[in-house]
Amino acid sequence: MSELINNSYERKKTLKELILKLHAGESEDDVRRQLLQSLSSIPYGEVVEVEQELISEGLPEEEVLELCDAHSAVLEGRVDLSGQMEIPEGHPVDVMLQENKELGKVAGQIFQVLADVEQYEQLNINEVVLKLRGLYNSLFDVDKLYQRKEYLLFPFLEKEGITGPPKVMWGKHDEIRELIKGSIELLQVPDISREDLLISAEIILKPAARQVVEMGQKESEILFPMAMDKLTEADWYEIKKQSLEIGYCLYDPPTEWRPAWAKESVLAEMNKSGEHVQLPSGGFSVEELMAILNTVPFDMTFVDKDDKVKYFTQGTERIFQRNRAILNRDVRHCHPPASAHIVDKIIDDFKTGKASRAPFWINMRGKMIHIEYFALRNEKGEYLGTLEVSQDVTVYRELEGEQRILSYSK
Repeated sequence: MSELINNSYERKKTLKELILKLHAGESEDDVRRQLLQSLSSIPYGEVVEVEQELISEGLPEEEVLELCDAHSAVLEGRVDLSGQMEIPEGHPVDVMLQENKELGKVAGQIFQVLADVEQYEQLNINEVVLKLRGLYNSLFDVDKLYQRKEYLLFPFLEKEGITGPPKVMWGKHDEIRELIKGSIELLQVPDISREDLLISAEIILKPAARQVVEMGQKESEILFPMAMDKLTEADWYEIKKQSLEIGYCLYDPPTEWRPAWAKESVLAEMNKSGEHVQLPSGGFSVEELMAILNTVPFDMTFVDKDDKVKYFTQGTERIFQRNRAILNRDVRHCHPPASAHIVDKIIDDFKTGKASRAPFWINMRGKMIHIEYFALRNEKGEYLGTLEVSQDVTVYRELEGEQRILSYSK
């Protein structure tokens, strides 16, 4: 039969019939067998067109959403990606592909931990749960990838008349978010038993990780190739410029991509624009402000009133390594699970006005490190966020006498 199906119309007709068979309740195995008998490969653009046509012909988006996982499973490995454009390093699609690789690593660790729980009865379940908390906190970073798709990529696709697939994919995003949130809440249950953990693994823990991986596959096989075909270089550059406002997922792009016609980087464009920050006691340009913040001899991290990391300094001698993947991430997810309760306590006390400062000091690699959290409030006393300030105070602890003669530091 495959030799008779040699044009786009027939391929799409056959694919549509197979998807509708899934809709009618036929098993994935049966449909896959028919697919393999009928089609040698399916160009990704035709998959999108069929999905769009089904919605246009009256199949409710909710039904397409329910079918999404099923027909993705049937199509796995059958989508023809030949002829797609080469993706430059640092391009928004390259970044999203790299993010999915990192998410895949996290999901792989989750599956391994759960497999160990199944195999070994003598594991310390408290330690296992603590490790899983950290992994699911990392997995929830996928929210930033999904937000960039929803608010930056999808609008450009919709301008090209591609409305159905983005709506379906957005629905899947929300399902995955709820699965991960549910997993995180489950792992907060005190004294969870091994048996309960194994039952929960099948109901929610494994599906959460598995669907993140499957969404990455849908993106690489269908969404990204289609978007590369439809969007212009100017569209992608606009997406690139706005991406930092949302943040990256478990990955900080080492290369800044920009089209050849864009002579300046995004930051250079901002500095060149002469943007000025005016305060009651004076002002400075963006370039001057950045130089000041990166020169002071301590690390600062700002967390806004919604508990999201919004900024960190980039001095040459950092105490704690940071990368832009933490931007717009919940601050609780940026700390080890074992110390999450301390972060919660500080934030709650700052928000209620019970406290305004929280100092700590630790020995780290032979240095004395002073860490202090400050509640930021406006003139009305309203909470604006938290500032974390870390400083290596080793040299100050060793000071004696006075130094009144000019002597430059090395």
